[in-house]
Amino acid sequence: MSDRAPQSGFMEAQTHILPVRIYYEETDFTGIVYHANYLKFFERGRTDFLRTIGIHHKALWEMDPPLAFTIRSIQLDYLGPAEIDDVLEVRTQYQKLSGASLWARQAISRDGKDLVTASVHAVCINREGRPRRLPLTIREALAPYLLEGH
Repeated sequence: MSDRAPQSGFMEAQTHILPVRIYYEETDFTGIVYHANYLKFFERGRTDFLRTIGIHHKALWEMDPPLAFTIRSIQLDYLGPAEIDDVLEVRTQYQKLSGASLWARQAISRDGKDLVTASVHAVCINREGRPRRLPLTIREALAPYLLEGH
């Protein structure tokens, strides 16, 4: 088995786009996507954005000291339902960095129409859960993609 994980999604300028198909397991008894599953899709979008530009969660955890990202806050707006067999796009944009913080804007759409949007504030933490300044390597990797500079 190769140590190179396949990359998911693709970049368009400063936006990462991750296609997601809706499966039965992600829906409720009516065939509509269960609301909490959108959080999973957003997580995949943020993670695959970072992976695409060379930032891997496992490598961060293997640093000295080990680092990880945690969500400080997330605000979701549900605008319309997604259904079983839909093909959605998870669009992720990182807005800005500051100290230990990272802000993202995300949307899940079908056929160009937003179904759910999110505003996300993530924080870089150490093993003890304390905020740690984002390493220079992360700042440099994200710099070309930030919407509001750094």
